[in-house]
Amino acid sequence: MDLGLSGKRALVLSSSRGLGLASAKALAAEGAEVFMTARSGDKLDAAVAEIVAAGGRAHAFAANLTKDADRIFAEAERTMGGVDILIANTGGPPARMAAEVPDEDWMPQFEAMVLPVFRLARLCLPGMRARGFGRIVTIASSGVIQPIPNLAMSNALRASILGYSKTLAAEVAKDGITVNLVLPGRIRTDRTAELDAANAKRLGKSAEEIEAAAVSAIPAGRYGKVEEFGDVVAFLASERASYITGSKIAVDGGAVRSV
Repeated sequence: MDLGLSGKRALVLSSSRGLGLASAKALAAEGAEVFMTARSGDKLDAAVAEIVAAGGRAHAFAANLTKDADRIFAEAERTMGGVDILIANTGGPPARMAAEVPDEDWMPQFEAMVLPVFRLARLCLPGMRARGFGRIVTIASSGVIQPIPNLAMSNALRASILGYSKTLAAEVAKDGITVNLVLPGRIRTDRTAELDAANAKRLGKSAEEIEAAAVSAIPAGRYGKVEEFGDVVAFLASERASYITGSKIAVDGGAVRSV
């Protein structure tokens, strides 16, 4: 299937590793030009080099998403001539129980995880509207459907992105713009390993025991691959997904049990 991504221009946030990198690779493999951002310049350069070596078009721009959202957008526009696709990926907060989060920890995490998504969506919309095509795909978490223990901050803050995205989707659908969320479950990434280690420490178990328990609750019987996740993002960003908007798509091996 031709996804119709050839010649499209994608801004992919936090894309030096993990789900962001997998999304950038999938988009580039389908012919999109990708503008990749992260704080780590070395990791980002290596990621871009990998995509270019595979025949894709990619650019690196090291920046702090919390402070530099306007600069990131301006540089993406200057480099590619426009942004047709926004893949909004932001880092996750520390693992915490709900009753343990002090008041002063909420705002910095909101400014790091949530506000850049809102700001960059707003910046991208005028160009998308003018061209009659746009895709805003946010990488969130299955925790917005089924809250994940010990991830109170992520569950709460990512849920605000869900509400925003659903509202925005209805406002811009007539302009040829779709707005969707992709909700990863247990995908094998550095972040997942960090969370397993945090839960192991909290519960006095080994990381291997934590992973085994997690796998036992996943109908697919395994952690997901980043490539499987990236392919879903690429589809939602494509012309073929033009009638999917305001949706949340779980990529979790069936772990979320709600209907």
